[in-house]
Amino acid sequence: MSGQPGMAELLLVRHGESQGNVAATLAHESGAHVIKVPARDADVELSATGREQALALGRLFAGFPEDRRAAVWSSPYLRARQTAELAVHTGGWTTPVTLDERLRDRELGILDMLTSAGVEARLPQEAERRRWLGKFYYRPPGGESWADVVLRLRSLLADLDRSYPGQRVLLVCHDAVIMLIRYILEGLTENELLDLAASTAILNASVSRFVRPDGTGPWQLESFNMADHLMSEGVPVTEHAGDANVHPR
Repeated sequence: MSGQPGMAELLLVRHGESQGNVAATLAHESGAHVIKVPARDADVELSATGREQALALGRLFAGFPEDRRAAVWSSPYLRARQTAELAVHTGGWTTPVTLDERLRDRELGILDMLTSAGVEARLPQEAERRRWLGKFYYRPPGGESWADVVLRLRSLLADLDRSYPGQRVLLVCHDAVIMLIRYILEGLTENELLDLAASTAILNASVSRFVRPDGTGPWQLESFNMADHLMSEGVPVTEHAGDANVHPR
């Protein structure tokens, strides 16, 4: 960018709890091999709790009228799109929601709909390969590694910098995407990222905030994974974390 200013503030929001989150948690708790999701990943809707969370997020946004013209971009996956649209409408924000496929969740390929127990039982060689490589570099057949997701996110962030110099941008996306944007903005190492992923679950409808007032220089993490807006209204706080065994071994 040759020193040209880019975005001044970046807000990252994980979608509200989805029907897929609920199904995955139930499958893991019961030891099932297959997650009984109601639709393909791109079409999974918010749960009733997820809708409550999105509305609470919107009421948080309503308290910041100066933000109402902020750019809003969302993953095209239904659960993220519903979260963005409900929050923006409830908050009275005036900007439309822009969908971009680069914000979609990580694609799991052959592992799609399988629990960890299911991968071990049905695809033991893939389970061993995943353990050996670790989560950052392991790419399931037909799917993506975290490193693959990072490539598309770098492209997205560069486009946002060019389009919104000195401005605030809100991204509504998925837990892995939020982790990987943090990896990019903070210049983390693989090990630092995996330590963070192993110890931290991104909460549904949580907000993380990065700033750089002049639109140049390093990003500063102002807040991470905040869900006070849910707790203050008595809305359930849910995390539905993924597998914490992320380091290569």
